[in-house]
Amino acid sequence: MRVLMFGWEFPPHISGGLGTACYGMTRGLAYRDVEVIFVVPKSYGDEDQSSVKLVGASQVPVKKRTYVFTPENPRVEEKVNSSQSYEMTYIEVGSNLLPYLSPEEFQKYSHEHFRKNELTIKEIEQGNSAGTSVLTEVVGTLDFSGKYGPDLMQEVSNYALVSSEIAHEHSFDIIHAHDWLTYPAGIAAKRMSGKPLVVHVHATEFDRTGENYNTIVYDIEKSGMEEADLVITVSNLTRNIVINRYGINPEKVVTVYNAVEPGADNNADTLTKSVEEKVVTFLGRITYQKGPEYFMEAANKVLKHSNNVRFVMAGSGDLLRKMIRYASRLGITEKFHFTDFLKGQDVDNMFAISDVYVMPSVSEPFGISPLEAMRSNVPVIISKQSGVSEILKHAIKIDFWDVDAMADAIYGLITYESLPLMFLQYGRDEVNSLKWENAALQIKNQYMNLLYPSNTPL
Repeated sequence: MRVLMFGWEFPPHISGGLGTACYGMTRGLAYRDVEVIFVVPKSYGDEDQSSVKLVGASQVPVKKRTYVFTPENPRVEEKVNSSQSYEMTYIEVGSNLLPYLSPEEFQKYSHEHFRKNELTIKEIEQGNSAGTSVLTEVVGTLDFSGKYGPDLMQEVSNYALVSSEIAHEHSFDIIHAHDWLTYPAGIAAKRMSGKPLVVHVHATEFDRTGENYNTIVYDIEKSGMEEADLVITVSNLTRNIVINRYGINPEKVVTVYNAVEPGADNNADTLTKSVEEKVVTFLGRITYQKGPEYFMEAANKVLKHSNNVRFVMAGSGDLLRKMIRYASRLGITEKFHFTDFLKGQDVDNMFAISDVYVMPSVSEPFGISPLEAMRSNVPVIISKQSGVSEILKHAIKIDFWDVDAMADAIYGLITYESLPLMFLQYGRDEVNSLKWENAALQIKNQYMNLLYPSNTPL
């Protein structure tokens, strides 16, 4: 079985948990004899391709075709003089998403055009319009930064354009798209190839922004879920959001929990702290979704009762400067440290010197970082509003907003030596049982159900 998979990042070039999850998933699928062609906006050449074939969209040439439309075509005659023909040039893509829109127009009107203007290349080439092809030529490649920058919408649109070309050039059985950034690409590939589409929901717009959601992103997510033959969510928490907030048929929404990669052999276990105090760590994007302000409020409460502790906020995000100012207002800067974004070996090193890990997420579809902490023998405190809380037994669970309970849990773990021992004794064994090859088997079974619906899963 061969899968054409669309992602936005792949280690070592990652900005969060999505790339880490995609890496583990592709390795697990390879273990289950599933071949994956993994497409990213931009490849760098230093990615681990031992279990996957990596394709960079920035290296794929796209084509343009010019069609002449005659007045007999009712879909366009109202736009032109009835005595004249109309010539239109467009980038080749089997989707109604973007061939007729500039990036600026896409950002403004995408929520309208996902369900309108259904004239597509397939309709033209199958004779459903009066168009006649007069030119086909290669126009080169599109440039991608592969970042989450100010041109993100333009890159999402360009990614969708290139995806149909990739689908045309490769042989595969199923399409798998990760998160909203790649849903338009998955839709385009489906319309070009006719292959089943799986969309994987690692987070929703409601997780990222709450009720002040971006309507354009919401519409992209909803369109991807509606077009998909199967929607995979990373937790039942997310599954309920997909069903209730996006109106998706529950029969095509399934939950497959994430896992964690085995710990790498490195020198992290031999590291020693340069401070005598206990270290309590927050590691993740410093955004609304991750609840960094609640972590800081809990830290302030703990520091009023214990001087034998330091707090670390490791990550970057739109709330970083606000959190730095907040620490200053609370007067805890001498005991509170900011590291900026960490990845790879630096993450392992951070966990190696941590005594407690806290994930106070407001809405966390899953949450891989607690598993990484437990793998490093660090007791964890997680919010009940996280998908990972559905499967973890040896973790302290609190409501994200209950800073008193969070502070009590932190104080207990850093003060009473017997309390963390229980979590250390059983936590690592628990997380080691959450293997990507097991999650991959569930995903493969779902693929098989789509391709051979009458067969019983493996």
